[in-house]
Amino acid sequence: MDSNFIEEKKEKILEVIKSEGYRPMKAKDLAVLMNVPREEKKDFSAVIETLLSEGKIIEDKRNLLKLPGENVFSGVFSGTTKGFGFVRIDERDEEVFIPASSVADAHDKDKVLIEIVKNPSFVGVKKEGVILRVLERNDVRIVGTFLKNNGYGFVHPDNQKFGTDIFIPKGYTEHAVSGNKVICEITFFGSASRKPEGHITNIIGHIDDPGSDIISVIRAFGIPLEFPDGVINELKGIPDHVLPEETVGREDLRSLMTVTIDGEDSKDLDDAVSLTKEGDFYNLGVHIADVTHYVKENSPLDKEALKRGTSNYLIDKVIPMLPHELSNGICSLNAGEDRLALSCLMKIDSKGNVVEHKIVESVILVDKRMSYPSVKMIIEDRDPEETEKYKEFVDMFFLMDELAGILRKKRHKRGSIDFDIPECKIKVDEKGEPIEIGPYERNKATMLIEDFMLIANETVAEDHFWQEIPFVYRTHEAPDPEKIQKLATFIYNFGLTIKNINEEIHPKEIQTLLSKIEGTDEESLIERLTLRSLKQAKYTVNCDGHFGLAARYYCHFTSPIRRYPDLQIHRIIKMNLNGRLTPSKIKRFEAILPDVAYLSSRYERRADEAEREVEKLKKIEYMSKYIGEEFLGVISGVTSTGLYVELKNTVEGLIRIENIDGDYYYFDEEHYMLVGEHTKKTYKLGQKLIVRVERTDKLLRTIDFSIVGSPEEENLSCEEENRK
Repeated sequence: MDSNFIEEKKEKILEVIKSEGYRPMKAKDLAVLMNVPREEKKDFSAVIETLLSEGKIIEDKRNLLKLPGENVFSGVFSGTTKGFGFVRIDERDEEVFIPASSVADAHDKDKVLIEIVKNPSFVGVKKEGVILRVLERNDVRIVGTFLKNNGYGFVHPDNQKFGTDIFIPKGYTEHAVSGNKVICEITFFGSASRKPEGHITNIIGHIDDPGSDIISVIRAFGIPLEFPDGVINELKGIPDHVLPEETVGREDLRSLMTVTIDGEDSKDLDDAVSLTKEGDFYNLGVHIADVTHYVKENSPLDKEALKRGTSNYLIDKVIPMLPHELSNGICSLNAGEDRLALSCLMKIDSKGNVVEHKIVESVILVDKRMSYPSVKMIIEDRDPEETEKYKEFVDMFFLMDELAGILRKKRHKRGSIDFDIPECKIKVDEKGEPIEIGPYERNKATMLIEDFMLIANETVAEDHFWQEIPFVYRTHEAPDPEKIQKLATFIYNFGLTIKNINEEIHPKEIQTLLSKIEGTDEESLIERLTLRSLKQAKYTVNCDGHFGLAARYYCHFTSPIRRYPDLQIHRIIKMNLNGRLTPSKIKRFEAILPDVAYLSSRYERRADEAEREVEKLKKIEYMSKYIGEEFLGVISGVTSTGLYVELKNTVEGLIRIENIDGDYYYFDEEHYMLVGEHTKKTYKLGQKLIVRVERTDKLLRTIDFSIVGSPEEENLSCEEENRK
């Protein structure tokens, strides 16, 4: 059909519906009103379908067509394992609850059209909606585990939020066997009476094959693995060392004593630091790899970097944003080699104020590659051997620790929230099997690098905000009042309060709460719940501040090797420094940066979700070795389903409510606890339990515990249990 014909018919259809008083009508009645000839009926139906897909008309439960009312919106559906879900409305920062009966054929992450049918007037209760139509499928390909049955079979999706198995008819199984990890292309998305159907297009491997679990996660999240030919060809023209002519016009900082401080196994070293002190002033240099010197705007490398958005770190597998020739080679600030950088040079007073700064294109020479453990041994443990080994750098490390303490104190004074929730660290063997799981150590060495990167990010953001040029900021909005209200209700059970819960809360209130629980049994639990009450940070073109850091100005400047927003703002900074940020360039950046910010936020979420999924799989695999063994844990969640218990190694499992012996237990939602109907025995958040590992299931992504007792009942201390 001609596009002009389609647009003409669309306008005519909308006019007829309006002229009929907006009354709902069947498609065939609409065709009669418009005198559509028989030979055009097929084209007419196609135009109706186009209008429906665009959300310009909707179809109600009686299959009648009508114009959308003021309560109809589009948004992205987030499914749950229980069938219901939520839709975040595109044009407003608001979530609408969708009951399981109103989900229709929508699945997790589909873009949908909804109608709000219940609109509560009181705070804390979500609006309720019904899905009218799927506007755009998230993906027609699903990764899952194949289960064979007499020639046909089913695919159990890895994404538990998909909600149902997918039927695979005979002849479309690609000879997969039960337990194969597969990619399935959906041909029918299901209905109230019929399961979704699909065809198997690829077999990844068996669920028990080494590495197939991580590859399945990568495929499920649509993370690009291979670099296209255009990128590979572009790499051939990039040198593996800095050429003399590339240093011309740059500030030569090679005489500065400069170090990198990273994890022992890090390969993409994109930040280095230098520090001296003159009188009462510290001269801090944060030197960041000049990636944009090699990744030119709109080049194949640049386009692929935007497509990836970020590097993905999946236990023992890294999927880089940039090819290893750059990320581990010429862009990595390797010791003993000249490197091009963008340096933020700051003069900081004894109170932590940046009194002077400049941002320059530079050439640097890293004197020593340091690791977090080595620097910790020097400044925290005062280890004599490590101190002797790096004796020429020791004074600078103690000076760094001194300045980091000043910067941290200043941030704390203004209300910056410092969550000390231990991240999970998983060690695997050469086959990818987990051999050790525990909390990731955070010490003075890791903290001082965090402090230096934070002050550089703030300085760069404030500088460019006041220059009023297009930029990408890192924004963290204030939390929703209803979420803070729920948190306040919960912590009241522990004798804690939050002020100003009915007004816009200041981060200082959250900081005060965290300081009150420091060192208590419930510290980790309340920290996690508090973190969940806050909004997720995102990239924006507006400088709206960072709630968690209590910072008015903030951006991501320090990791251009692994984050696209950093790379993009480096490009803007360099153009600005060189006088090349012309009005036409400003106009171009104003046009493209909203998409850069949106895509970068989206791919960051994808990377986080993929990382959590791999962690979950490895934890299940690890705990499968300990079936029948007992551990000390803390109740980390209470729901109508049962108790979630977290072990010291960060593994979390479920004790199902029906498996708690001795009574019938019900969920007291107001107090977040399970209560025995007859015994009145309670299980509360933060309570310690000794649990037994009963079963694990990689397919269902579950770890089941049972209650053995409490440390008091068993006369068993935490130390004794942990030694087990």
